[in-house]
Amino acid sequence: MAHIPALRRGTNYQSLDKVDVANHRTGEKLIEVSQVNAGIVRRDLPKFAESRAILRQIPMKKMLEICKKAGQLFLEGTLPLGDGDTQSPQQYVEYLSASSGLPHVMVRQNMTKVAHVMLEMSTILAGLTRGLDLEILDRGHGKHNGSPVSFYPVTQALGIVLPSNSPGVNSLWIPAIALKIPVVLKPGREEPWTPYRIIQALVTAGIPKEAFGFYPTDHEGAGEILKHCERALLFGDESTTSRYANNPGIQIHGPGRSKILIGEDVIEDWPKFIDVIADSICRNGGRSCVNCSGVIVPKYGKEIAEALAKKLGPISAKRPDDATAALSAFANIKMADWINETIEDGLKVPGAEDVAAKYRGGERKQVFEGGTYMRPTIVHCESFEHPLANREFLFPFAAVSEIPQAEMLNKIGQSLVVTAITKDEAFKDALLISPLIDRLNLGTVPTCSVSWDQPHEGNLFELLYRQRAILVN
Repeated sequence: MAHIPALRRGTNYQSLDKVDVANHRTGEKLIEVSQVNAGIVRRDLPKFAESRAILRQIPMKKMLEICKKAGQLFLEGTLPLGDGDTQSPQQYVEYLSASSGLPHVMVRQNMTKVAHVMLEMSTILAGLTRGLDLEILDRGHGKHNGSPVSFYPVTQALGIVLPSNSPGVNSLWIPAIALKIPVVLKPGREEPWTPYRIIQALVTAGIPKEAFGFYPTDHEGAGEILKHCERALLFGDESTTSRYANNPGIQIHGPGRSKILIGEDVIEDWPKFIDVIADSICRNGGRSCVNCSGVIVPKYGKEIAEALAKKLGPISAKRPDDATAALSAFANIKMADWINETIEDGLKVPGAEDVAAKYRGGERKQVFEGGTYMRPTIVHCESFEHPLANREFLFPFAAVSEIPQAEMLNKIGQSLVVTAITKDEAFKDALLISPLIDRLNLGTVPTCSVSWDQPHEGNLFELLYRQRAILVN
């Protein structure tokens, strides 16, 4: 049986305690993954100061060349997998699909997204650092926009607690390596494949193996990573992330509650926007925090919900190797059950209707060839106060609500992404100064579109580095 070891500063570590990663359809064991306890994590973390010193010796110019090579290897190379085994790109696609429920087409899309970060690292770092001369990170000081600047790292390693729902989230931590900061990773239980393959691509391309910690572990071990790394990324639902919400050293990646707002000035043209709304809801199987989960309009809410339901409702499960597959299966069937029950309970509260039900031709929860799926659900809410109006789930789900334009920004709450379709300059100004919107798209831009020359979600450079005043005589 193939085995993925833990990586203790890049060195393989086979534990007596292992967990099986299984095919979500058949239950067949795909691979064993070594598990480490919190004590090992705690013992290893101080040693990453040595890893940071090793990374610091690599000039930024060479670092960018290594990242570009690693991107090509991640996409096209046959890379090490555990103790003596290897994995081709096609094997990566098949195994990740089998364990996570993502169809092959979505795995490849996420694979391209991850590789793009490495291939275009110079563009991404230019966005994160706002055009800083990267050689300043080699020297420790220099000039930026004519003024002397100096930056220093505030951590010896970046801790990362990853989810299992989408491999694309791994794109967020990769720039840390290019910024000369080691990483300490806890992979998701059903998704060790992507972070492990990224590490092998970077090491094969020339990054010292000591820069990487790969620690499959339990909640206690994850807590040690978050506690002892001065800076960390945490992915998860509100029950996981809420306790760390006020910790400035931990960048939270939880529910996005991303939304599309349509202004009063263009609402009469709503049929023109159905395709971009549907794309925002359904791309990547609806699994991302940047998928639209709320459509807010000043009127025609019922009509818009009907049009979206007619377009998305008929979508159903397909074989994982079908190039037209649009839904992901749930590796954790209990999660699908909980989502379905939560929606049904919400629909019992007056003022909401699952408009897609009549277009599905069957139940929301679908079992197909051994896989469990959730089919698209469009809920029309008569009020934004309804329990389903501002919810987010791991499948194509969105609620359509009516709010007068003047009241939208006071009611929508915190939103990771807002796509605002309007030409009203006063409304645009109000959106631009709103502290509730992390990323703003003006115009018919899907909520899940990414601009690589801007931080995708939070600024990793500002999390990892601090600017100091400097005078040089």
